Formats: sequence, structure tokens, C-alpha cells
Amino acid sequence: MRMNAPYTAPAVAKANGIELVYDAFGDPKAPPLLLVMGLACQMLAWDDAFCALLAARGYRVIRFDNRDIGLSTKFDHAGAPDGRALIARATLGLPISAPYLLDDMAADTVGLLDALDIEQAHIVGASMGGAIAQLVAILHPARLRSLTTIMSSSGAPGLPRPTMEATAALLTPTPTEREAYIRRYLRVWKVLRAGNFPLDDALDAERAARLHARGVNPPGIARQLAAILASGSRKAQLASVRVPTLVIHGALDPLIPLPCGVDIARSVPGARLSVIDEMGHALPVTLWPRIADDIAAHAV
Repeated sequence: MRMNAPYTAPAVAKANGIELVYDAFGDPKAPPLLLVMGLACQMLAWDDAFCALLAARGYRVIRFDNRDIGLSTKFDHAGAPDGRALIARATLGLPISAPYLLDDMAADTVGLLDALDIEQAHIVGASMGGAIAQLVAILHPARLRSLTTIMSSSGAPGLPRPTMEATAALLTPTPTEREAYIRRYLRVWKVLRAGNFPLDDALDAERAARLHARGVNPPGIARQLAAILASGSRKAQLASVRVPTLVIHGALDPLIPLPCGVDIARSVPGARLSVIDEMGHALPVTLWPRIADDIAAHAV
């Protein structure tokens, strides 16, 4: 469902030496709003109807597959890290090697803007995408009109950790067989969504089938996780951010608890915090209007 928003079909952009697949909603002449998704999530995790909702608020909404997910470039030559071993090393404070860092993914994001001939964009990042968006603001500040992070973290040591249930869900191996993939998707998002959202529960099987049809890449997910853990804290660098910043976070988030969002808002001068009481680590359908209104009020 696209709610009658003008739609630009998926295309491939050459960005930062790789290929990124993207599409867009809304008037091509409207102010660009770039959506950056999180760990293990394809661009379809920004639901078509949510993108159309943002487009109706006066933006050209662009979403894309990060490296190592969906239809964008895979780094298969880099091997497949052990996710549990990565978490264990991070917990012990041991160094982590990764084939690329979140800095590189921020450069991908800027490369996509270059490929689309966009000088500045409103950038909205969710979870890992929020960390990537922070790094665009830190390393490439001239490219943003505004920054919005959703359910994200500064990566600072000492912040609350995920719940045991959320960690277990995150580390459950991703199967490649279709029915097993769908079953895992339903279990994982029931945990991460945290609240009571029957409409999303009913839509999850169809969502999972769409994602599976575009391709499943478990080693790429592990490489993205390595990038997160190897990139360290952005907290000190966030003090240099001068772009208008909005932090949206769910009070029930079991994966990146609310104090992580509070920490971002306190670290960026002048940032505004919007806490959604019934939200976990997901973008449920019934909360789309609230989230879209928050973004539109900020991204001016």
C-alpha cells in the first residue's frame, strides 16, 4: 500500500565504491528525507505506507538497503563472524575486528546523496541506522538539514544492556529456508515490539515473506553486528553536532533501553527528546502518525 504517493521504482546507485539499492516516495522536487535502517533490516522495514505518510507531509522520502543486506553489495569475501563470540568479546571489553565500521556505512549514506545529486537532506536513522546517521552528522555535517534518531544509542560504555530475552532473540540464527525464516521473524519481532500490537502481529508473516523473497544473508548480518561493536562510542563526538537533532525512543525498548536515547539527547547540544510510552524496539502501525508528526515538526 502506497497511499497514492508518487513512487520511484527501485534503482541502483554507485556509492562509496559499492552499489546501494534504493527507492523513493513523494514529489521528486520536495525536500529530501533519507531513511537509514538498522541491523539485519532491509529497506522494506521502512514500510511503504509509513514512507507514504512522511511523503504526504511534504518530503521526498528515500530508503535504501545498507551494505550487506537486501539487494545492496555483499561483503562475502570478508567471511562470517560468530555473533555470540562478538557479543562475548564486547561484554569483556576485548577488541573486536570487523571488515568495515559504521564510519564506512556513514560514507555509504553520503555516497548515496552524492549519487542522487542531493546536497543536503533530513536524515532519519533507526537503531543501527541512528548510529550511522549520528556519524553522518559528526563526520559530514554539511550534508544534513536535520538529524532524527529513533531507538538508537551513542554506544557509550555503561549504558543499560538489552534484556536477556532481546539478546536471545537477536542472536537466534537466521535460517535461509522460507518457512523457518518466517517463524523466526514472528518470534523476534514479538519480543522486540514489546507492547500489544495485534495489527503488526497479523502483518508479520507477509512482511517476512517479502523480505525472504529479496534474499537472506546471515553472514552479512554478522558483519553488520561486528561493525557496531567495533565502532565504539560516539558520545564525545556528539558534543560537536550542531545540526537540529530529534531523539525518538520507546519507553519499553528491550534491545536499546530508553536511557540510551536519553544519553543521545543529553550529548547533542539543543537536542529534543520525544519518548513514546507504549513503544518498544519497532515501528508499529498504530504509532506511525505520532512518529511521522514528530519527524515533520522537526525536519523543517
